[in-house]
Amino acid sequence: MMRAIGQDAFGGPEVLKEVRLPVPVPGPGQVLVRVRAAGLNPTDWKHRAGPAFLGEPPFVLGWDVSGVVEETGLGVTVHRPGDEVFGMLPHPYGAGAHAEYAVGPARAFVRKPDGIGHVQAGALPLAALTAWQALVDVARLAPGQRVLIHAAAGGVGHLAVQIAKARGAYVIGTASAARHPFLRRLGADLVIDYRTTDFATAVRDVDVVLDTVGGDYRERSLRTLRRGGTLVSLQPYGQRELAEEAEPFGVRAEVMIVESDHAGMAAITRLVADGKLRAEIAGTFPLADAARAHAAGETGRTVGKLVMTVD
Repeated sequence: MMRAIGQDAFGGPEVLKEVRLPVPVPGPGQVLVRVRAAGLNPTDWKHRAGPAFLGEPPFVLGWDVSGVVEETGLGVTVHRPGDEVFGMLPHPYGAGAHAEYAVGPARAFVRKPDGIGHVQAGALPLAALTAWQALVDVARLAPGQRVLIHAAAGGVGHLAVQIAKARGAYVIGTASAARHPFLRRLGADLVIDYRTTDFATAVRDVDVVLDTVGGDYRERSLRTLRRGGTLVSLQPYGQRELAEEAEPFGVRAEVMIVESDHAGMAAITRLVADGKLRAEIAGTFPLADAARAHAAGETGRTVGKLVMTVD
């Protein structure tokens, strides 16, 4: 048996509780990972609070995993027991990282770089893959292009800033004034205080917008793009409406949900190994303090990522 953080009903952080569950058995093409650290993401508290992709509880949340391969299923050749790995369980239906053990596709994981610990590695997968897929796979961000990143100090945002800089882009970020020094240290070229300045009038002729906020940010961001530019929204709603709003501006608008991606994880690993990508750790919590970790995340005031650790 193993410890896990489960819930029997939707609600606030108080619905989370420590439960005992059977250790999962890896099937063909899967690995069983002993979890050492697991990141928290907004998708965790959204699924906890109400109906989303996972259906009705009970379930165990968590997609970010860093740990040690305990067992491999039939046909697995890319990992062996004892390997230190990190990756993202298939999103959104493959949750289960907030436990002592997690099982997932072998190719959802890559070797953890030797230069970072499990907390740092556990913070990266979902947020870094989101940023990589949005900027590289969807928007095809190229050197010299201008990119606008909303909520640039957040979990996805601060990693997107680093990925964009690594690709030679000019990076504009929106954030509160208190977070501007942090973003400049990451390499942001221009930072806009969204509380005092309307980015839609302050920024023009950008090639790519990464919208992590939603709401009216999507429509307002269209005005900042040059013709032929791309808006990538991470809010999973309104694809048709967004495309219709984008058409008069002569730009492309896409709604994206992050996917497991072995090649993307390999690219992220190279950036980490080259010292070009690092997660800012906003705080760590033992597994038993999952409710407190969720409450901290939902404040919206964290810079970087929250991580739960598993002894």
